[in-house]
Amino acid sequence: MADQKAAARKAAFDRRKLAHNVDRGNSSAYLSEVLAGYRGVPVSGFLPIRTEIDPRPAMAEAAAHGPVAVPVILGPDRPLRFSRWEPDALLRDGPFGAQVPATDDFLVPEIVIVPLVAFTRSGGRLGYGGGFYDRTLEQLRGRRATLAIGFAYAAQEAKALPLEATDQPLDLIVTEYGIISPDRSGA
Repeated sequence: MADQKAAARKAAFDRRKLAHNVDRGNSSAYLSEVLAGYRGVPVSGFLPIRTEIDPRPAMAEAAAHGPVAVPVILGPDRPLRFSRWEPDALLRDGPFGAQVPATDDFLVPEIVIVPLVAFTRSGGRLGYGGGFYDRTLEQLRGRRATLAIGFAYAAQEAKALPLEATDQPLDLIVTEYGIISPDRSGA
């Protein structure tokens, strides 16, 4: 399974890089549309690294109406925590090149915008391999309903992915071209 995941990641990274190279900076319009239906609900976005699609414009809009946070990695094999973020927040370097708020002000989101390497139309997600979002979504969903929105370039879609029982599904997928409601009938 590890070899299959590594091959799927490599292919998806290549597709993501190509999509990122032609991104004109307006890729979060559909994400803004989705979040507009949840004004005031605590949401976690992410601060993009490398060639990830950029959710910050949609996060800034959401922050005008309610709390927005970004993930903070506290250590290996631990779930993420989410620290309050504002568009002009002071940031510090976190693990893996991701920036995090300079001062931690943790909150519990009801909506988690999930970065990813690849996704399927059935809501499958392939991440970086650390299991952070899988552990976190499992924990959050064990407490209350939590909406997991995968945000990626359309080019990151895969027909199939090598998934495991511990991989948490996405409830919605948003790309620069539209909104995908996962079809779990064949999953």
